[in-house]
Amino acid sequence: MFLDALLDALKDTAIVLPILYLAYLLVSYFSHSQNHKYSRLLHRTKKAGALFGAFLGCVPQCGFSSVISSLYSKRVVSLGTLMAVFIATSDEAVPIMIANPQFIPKLLLLLAVKLVLAIIVGYSVDGVIYLFQRKKQKPEEEVVSPHAHEHGHNCTKNIFLDALKHTAIIIAYIFVITLAINLIEVYCGGLEPLQVLFTDNKYIQILVASLVGLIPNCAASVFIVELYMAGVIGFAGLVAGLCAGAGVGLIVLYTANFKKVKENLAITVLLYALAVICGFITSLLPI
Repeated sequence: MFLDALLDALKDTAIVLPILYLAYLLVSYFSHSQNHKYSRLLHRTKKAGALFGAFLGCVPQCGFSSVISSLYSKRVVSLGTLMAVFIATSDEAVPIMIANPQFIPKLLLLLAVKLVLAIIVGYSVDGVIYLFQRKKQKPEEEVVSPHAHEHGHNCTKNIFLDALKHTAIIIAYIFVITLAINLIEVYCGGLEPLQVLFTDNKYIQILVASLVGLIPNCAASVFIVELYMAGVIGFAGLVAGLCAGAGVGLIVLYTANFKKVKENLAITVLLYALAVICGFITSLLPI
């Protein structure tokens, strides 16, 4: 049974490997050529920061969440822009679902829902801050480089090697998670243990998935999307988990904004609360 589970995991992983590499190759190209330009754009168009941030957050991986965390620590962008990027970020879910063509319609729906929610969250947060703080702190003029703070996946100048590195890391996560799911299914006669963890209650799923999404590692988004594709959690749980999952953006925030630990903790709690709310809103939609 173990060999069957192992072979199935290897097969499932091998199928998505070429598509995953091509997806990361495309992402690497745009990340290397456009990242700095978009950061300057956010600095120059502060009032539209949440809007631009929401769109940038839709770009696969957690690169922009890391960049915006650095910019926020310098007060170049607002808290609303930061939260918009965090909510819109889906980390590794996009390339994984692209690699499984049957889930592409759900992926498009996922991106649309998260984009709208991110825009609403971004402007709502900035609006509340504006009401309670009339005199805003003047942002500094300095714009940090998108690569000023290294994160979990260090970029290289060669986009082919960069894409290969990202693919190797995510393929390893996919294989381990797929194997674990297969072993649970084989030895337990189904996915009941995971279903017990998340339960069939979509509201409990939202709470748990949002908590898992806070883990500052791409493994969290891989885990959540794999559970969704395996039918363990529903679409609302997927949205909630990925809204909370800012990749290593939180690590960069705590590193770059290290002098304000309480503020960082408050942002983390706010992100979790907003992810839960986004999940609850999604559960009410007729989708």
